[in-house]
Parts: sequence; C-alpha cells; structure tokens
Amino acid sequence: MISHEPIVWNDSYLTGVERIDEQHQVLVNTLNEANERLANGVTRDLLEQITRELLSYALYHFETEEELMAENDYAARAAADNDRHRQEHRGFSQKVVAIREGLKDGRLVSREELLGFLNAWLVNHILNTDKKLAAYLLERGSGQASAPRPG
Repeated sequence: MISHEPIVWNDSYLTGVERIDEQHQVLVNTLNEANERLANGVTRDLLEQITRELLSYALYHFETEEELMAENDYAARAAADNDRHRQEHRGFSQKVVAIREGLKDGRLVSREELLGFLNAWLVNHILNTDKKLAAYLLERGSGQASAPRPG
C-alpha cells in the first residue's frame, strides 16, 4: 500500500485573511485525519463518513469565501478570477458528490485516489485561487490580517 504523507501546514499556505486561513487549517486537518482513518483499510461506511464530513465543511468554507467575494465586488472588479474561483468550488463539490454516488452503487475509491485528488485540489486551490482572492481582499482593506495568537 502506498503511504500518503500528511499535508504539513506551513506559512506558504497562509493567505493573510484570518477567517480563510483558519478554515483552511481545518480542511488540512480533516484530510490528514482521513488519511489516518483510511490507513487500516477502505470500507464503504468509512468512505461515506469521510466524504460526508468533508463535503459539509467544504461547502461551509466555500460559502464563507463566496460571501467575502460578493461583499467586496470581486465579480465586478476581477470577473475572470471570480468565475474561475466559483467554478473550482463547484467542480470540487461535483467530484465529491460523484464519489458519494458511486459508493451508493458499490464502487469504492482507493485511499490513494481519494487522498490524491483531495490533497492536490486543496493545495492548488489555496496556493493559486485563494491567494488571488486574499490579495484582492487585503488590498481593499477587507481581509483581516492573520496574526499569531497571543500565547
């Protein structure tokens, strides 16, 4: 069995917008937990549980980003980036829903296939798409900068 390394959170994933960064950390932790849970074998019940939890949190996160986009006229001022961002969210959701539909029909995905898709999608989305949105928000003074929490 191919082992998957967890995503190690580092400063390259920070967008500078606290709400987005906090939610990204939850998503990374969720993927890392899924990796651990699937290490002992893939079952339909486990895949259903993981994809349900992941889709639920991802939709919440996408809603947060899209609210920030709407509140800050992202569509009017960066139309192509706004459209691409929303399309990536829809594409992710459709892929996870398709995996869930397949599970109902008895088609299991492998740990490698599921985590390969999820990890690659999330890292690419954060590093490219979300960083563009964050730069826009910060430029407009709408993003609350991420800062280390007082200890």
